[in-house]
Amino acid sequence: MTLIKSISGIRGTIGGKPGENLTPLDIIKFSAAYGEWIKRKDPKSSYKVVVGRDARISGEICENLVISTLNSLGIDVINLGLSTTPTVEVIVPKHEADGGIILTASHNPKQWNALKLLNKKGEFVSANDGKEILAIAEVDNFMFADVDTLGKTRILEDAMDQHIEDILAVDLVNKELIQNANFKIAIDCVNSTGGIAVPKLLKALGVQIIEELYCEPNGHFPHNPEPLPENLGEISSVIKDKGFDLGIVVDPDVDRLAFINEDGSMFGEEYTLVAVADYILSKRKGSTVSNLSSTIALRNITEKHDCQYTSSAVGEVNVVEKMKETNAVIGGEGNGGIIFPELHYGRDALVGIALFLTHLASKKMKMTELKASYPNYFISKNKIELTPETDVDRILDLLTVKYEKEEINTIDGVKIIFGNEWVHLRKSNTEPIIRVYSESESEARANELAEMIMKDAYSFTQN
Repeated sequence: MTLIKSISGIRGTIGGKPGENLTPLDIIKFSAAYGEWIKRKDPKSSYKVVVGRDARISGEICENLVISTLNSLGIDVINLGLSTTPTVEVIVPKHEADGGIILTASHNPKQWNALKLLNKKGEFVSANDGKEILAIAEVDNFMFADVDTLGKTRILEDAMDQHIEDILAVDLVNKELIQNANFKIAIDCVNSTGGIAVPKLLKALGVQIIEELYCEPNGHFPHNPEPLPENLGEISSVIKDKGFDLGIVVDPDVDRLAFINEDGSMFGEEYTLVAVADYILSKRKGSTVSNLSSTIALRNITEKHDCQYTSSAVGEVNVVEKMKETNAVIGGEGNGGIIFPELHYGRDALVGIALFLTHLASKKMKMTELKASYPNYFISKNKIELTPETDVDRILDLLTVKYEKEEINTIDGVKIIFGNEWVHLRKSNTEPIIRVYSESESEARANELAEMIMKDAYSFTQN
């Protein structure tokens, strides 16, 4: 059982001992620390925080604990109930709230849950803000309200509808084009809140034929909820056997998005962002951003449109920071995370679906044809096992020196770029390993690149 306290939130397994797992005492403690931080950030007479959750079995209990704690601090709560991560992010600024808490452990299995923390912009708190919240929690430094100043809770029942209305209002989303394409779409929403949001969105976009797999939001995930090929065999078979045009898969909190081709093959999580960026840049010039471990195909597509690509450190907060810095029109992560700043600065599978379907409809292509129009790359994921005594920073420094004639990026570990190939090495903050991602035009070459760099890294441990 596990409790992970980080600057981005509190994540853990349900049950067990306080301080070692995500127990009721831990939920209260960190909710109180967040509420106290909200009050210190902007001293005033009243506050409100948006709370929403995915459909995990533990969600309702966690929701009650969080809301009661915030009310006990004198903070009003807008409760969305079953929601999505991007919906909470949209609702926070729309309703002029002081922050938001999303109860979701994203793609983790059902025994996990988490408190994801937002600022008043509806964006994940910064590293410094996260440290402040953890520091408040560490010393139980909160002040609860007296009985006359307790907070109140109101339920907002149409939050998803408001989110979808905002998506339909985006000028690059073309409902008429999507409706006229007469797409037949199968969806897999792992029995979480995507089962509510995705059908709502597709129907609002004029899609008539929708095959719903696992759209009952009961928290009983029918398979590993991470939208990876090895977890998507059933929907792939349905698409192929029943003649659907495409499949759409989201994770439990609907911030990651994957597509499946008409023949049951994977469009590729990495290519979700590539395709959406291709569409955006064809209509609107601007820069793009993805993290260092994402496919180089985004850089290729961006440069094809005579625009500027920039990479960021790994992590959504870092991608958003770089997008703001470069005034990017689209960005995200290779795990299927689309960040479209015109709507909000957060990964949003729903706006990703709307933009992708507009793109597909305008191209008048099959999914396999669209995928074939993009550069084809393969990413290999490996790790180097080390001892706790190993000086990882020294190894990374020596690799930087050895490959100094190549294009090098050191903002997050070391990324060595060989034209359209690359190897990215990042040290883990929790265990003595170096994560090694490599990409090339074939699986064999990607593995070969990784092995070459890993051999160098191991040799440096002997010196």
